[in-house]
Amino acid sequence: MHSLISQPVNGLSVDVEDWFQVGAFEHVIDRDRWDSLDLRVERNCDAILALFAEAGVKGTFFTLGWIAERRPAMMRRIAAQGHEIASHGWDHARVFTMDRAGFAADLSRARAVLEDMTGAQVIGYRAPSFSIDARNPWAHEALAEAGYRYSSSVAPIAHDHYGWREAPRFAFRPVAGADLIEIPVTTVEWAGRRMAAGGGGFFRLFPYALSRWALHRVNRHDARPVLTYFHPWEIDPHQPRVAEAPLRSRLRHYSRLGAMRGKLRRLLGDFAWGRMDALAQAEAARLETGRAA
Repeated sequence: MHSLISQPVNGLSVDVEDWFQVGAFEHVIDRDRWDSLDLRVERNCDAILALFAEAGVKGTFFTLGWIAERRPAMMRRIAAQGHEIASHGWDHARVFTMDRAGFAADLSRARAVLEDMTGAQVIGYRAPSFSIDARNPWAHEALAEAGYRYSSSVAPIAHDHYGWREAPRFAFRPVAGADLIEIPVTTVEWAGRRMAAGGGGFFRLFPYALSRWALHRVNRHDARPVLTYFHPWEIDPHQPRVAEAPLRSRLRHYSRLGAMRGKLRRLLGDFAWGRMDALAQAEAARLETGRAA
């Protein structure tokens, strides 16, 4: 058994989208081509399920409705193994590209498919590319109206693809009078600077020791749980290459894919992990206690 370096139970999550659906390629791979491309998400998710089973952990799979519709057996396997199914929207359209009515329709369409595939209630949502920010405060209102209990859709950093630097670093209630909890992606503060620390490119591209230090600092210094996220395509070094994408996008997307499985094994063993719905419940109780005090 691995010894844990921190006591908080942290949030473990997977953003279930395939290699051609990422924001980095959205301007070079049209959606009408998707069904003609190699769908590799199922084999990669099965590998992730094996990693989670090996480590004895449960997590949350934020899944595109488009994927769930095409891979129902995969969705049932994920749910049958005790993991949470949550929504990542329908087809990875960023929330700030929609109006409120379009966003509500996207939420409804994705949720209907996810619940139909698994028979489990969907209560969590993560915006593609963390695309809820200062431009679309109505998005949290739409989530609350739709009955979602939590969202993990805000990145409280400055980034060239996303970010809401002024947002709280830790869980907060974004809609007055509503039960909805927003759990932002984890950041770490050091020497007056704030850095991403929750996963994705930060975890894959930088040395594992840096991620371990950052998450440990939040657990110990801030005394708060962290969340981590990654994508099935990040453990797939043999995925197709998109030559027409900009060089910067290709470097970000393809670098260190071969190292990802080993780093995930270390991460799963070094920290305590659980589903995002459990983390949301704990954070809601903490906020309620703080309000009562």
